[in-house]
Amino acid sequence: MRQQEKETDIQRSILDYLKLKGYRCFWRQNNLPAVYVDRHGARQFRSLPAYARRGLPDIMLIHPKDGRFYGIEVKRTTGRQSDEQKAFQRDVEAANGVYILARSVDDVIAARL
Repeated sequence: MRQQEKETDIQRSILDYLKLKGYRCFWRQNNLPAVYVDRHGARQFRSLPAYARRGLPDIMLIHPKDGRFYGIEVKRTTGRQSDEQKAFQRDVEAANGVYILARSVDDVIAARL
């Protein structure tokens, strides 16, 4: 049985592709609370800052030609969007941005980036 590619590997190939294409205003975003060990040795999660949005896409890009926002959510073949990610997608598309659900770099290429 063939092992499924990791999301981090898909993300890396997309980021490498964007760099090779010459895009400059793109970034990889994590928006999970930070984990730390408290003074009692217990794992704790820091809460997200005020107004931090849940459901942000993994990769964000501002297109240099027209300033359009692109959100790229990376999922493995069997991965599914969370409700927060679906809500963010609706908001991006309502604002005339582009949201790409990418399971490989080919999905980004197909979106003409």
